[in-house]
Amino acid sequence: MSRLLVGPFNRVEGDLEVSLDVQDGRVRSAEVNATMYRGFEQILRGKVPHDALVYVPRICGICSVSQSVAAARALADLAGVEVPPNGLHATNLILATENLADHLTHFYLFFMADFARPVYAPHAWHGEALRRFAPEDGEQVRLATAARQRWLTLLGTLGGKWPHTQSVEPGGSTRPIDAAERVRLLSKVREFRMFLERELLACGIEEWLDLASEEALWQWHARDPLRGDLRFFLTLVRDLGLDALGPGPGRYLSYGAYARPEGGHTFAQGVWRGDAQRLDALDPGAITEDATRAWLAQPETALHPWRGVTLPDPDKAGAYTWNKAPRLDGQVVETGAIARQLASGQALVRAAVARCGGTVYTRVLARVLELVRVVPLMEQWLQALRPDAPFCASLALPDEGAGVGLSEAARGALGHWLVVQGGRIANYQIVAPTSWNFSPRDAAGVPGALERALQDAPVREGEKTPVAVQHIVRSFDPCMVCTVH
Repeated sequence: MSRLLVGPFNRVEGDLEVSLDVQDGRVRSAEVNATMYRGFEQILRGKVPHDALVYVPRICGICSVSQSVAAARALADLAGVEVPPNGLHATNLILATENLADHLTHFYLFFMADFARPVYAPHAWHGEALRRFAPEDGEQVRLATAARQRWLTLLGTLGGKWPHTQSVEPGGSTRPIDAAERVRLLSKVREFRMFLERELLACGIEEWLDLASEEALWQWHARDPLRGDLRFFLTLVRDLGLDALGPGPGRYLSYGAYARPEGGHTFAQGVWRGDAQRLDALDPGAITEDATRAWLAQPETALHPWRGVTLPDPDKAGAYTWNKAPRLDGQVVETGAIARQLASGQALVRAAVARCGGTVYTRVLARVLELVRVVPLMEQWLQALRPDAPFCASLALPDEGAGVGLSEAARGALGHWLVVQGGRIANYQIVAPTSWNFSPRDAAGVPGALERALQDAPVREGEKTPVAVQHIVRSFDPCMVCTVH
């Protein structure tokens, strides 16, 4: 048995190290280390509750809107305010813009670049991977970077600026959209649709969304295996066995994404259980955080976030990360686009996960599918806006109380829990998506989702940064600064 330390990882937001025990060319166990401490939960204590909307976007520069939305929902829950339809649509648009930018960045700049590595030079497709996805110089990398830049200009109109957009409020959005702006925004969304149809899919969005089974997906792929970037990815899946690489825990958590005026979510809330092929209702009261292996003070038992404690203890024996271990009813879950699409009943993702589980293939497939699926929804939300109706409801925050804000960032389930006493924040706890996916072992010694997914990953002779480990880690699209908030 040998020990291999991999990290820090490039093309990852924040700092990450992974310690691997390797035997006979396979990973036998893994410890995932979030190496940075930041302390936002301490910073927020004693502040006026509304100040959270200034502080929490600064947790991260690439998913700041997601933090804003969760904080606004916690404050709305505290105040008991109902957001008007325009406010819901505008918030959905702001959040979706950021989430889709993240999905695009992940596929073109973070994930696919690994297939341009020299280790894959013997494969027939390697030259094509270099042409398309070589970092900085790849043809598709340049096109996607330009598309992302144009896409994010939506947030100038929707939210005033990005990152750290300040228009998201508990009552909705403070940035109303007039009729002329709606037309301009629709044109930008349709421009992005054209990029996806031309470069990613090489077919129409609606045609691809009609693929309801893996059989249909692979028939579509077989028509021209190198036409479009998604077909190229599927070619790699077949050649490298990515559908068997990095299996997760088989339980998937979604808080529900994109609220609807009539109630509920466009992508449903719930816990998908792969063993039973069943969606269970979510009980937020069953969420706890265990700090056994974190460099943080350890209470006697794992605590619900409303009672959570985040106090650094850098010399703690047996600890190896700044990340706590979130659990749902004591169990490890995986979150992300794969969880949202499973919970919402997306047929292709359910079929793929039923066959091979949560793997590198199904995580990336779900993320690409969501990228494609949300664009038509954004067109619908823009058309549903009524410029002469209110976008934001007024409210008064109470001096005592508690609130929770549950949202879905690009990387999965994001929750903010807030306690107010005497008009000030008495406790503020955040559980981010990568906190779930990259959690350490808990008090029972059960590894988190990534630690479990890395077990049995192949390590080639002489590899110091195993390419299979890179694929598995990136399939979760980690954001480590949110993890340690």
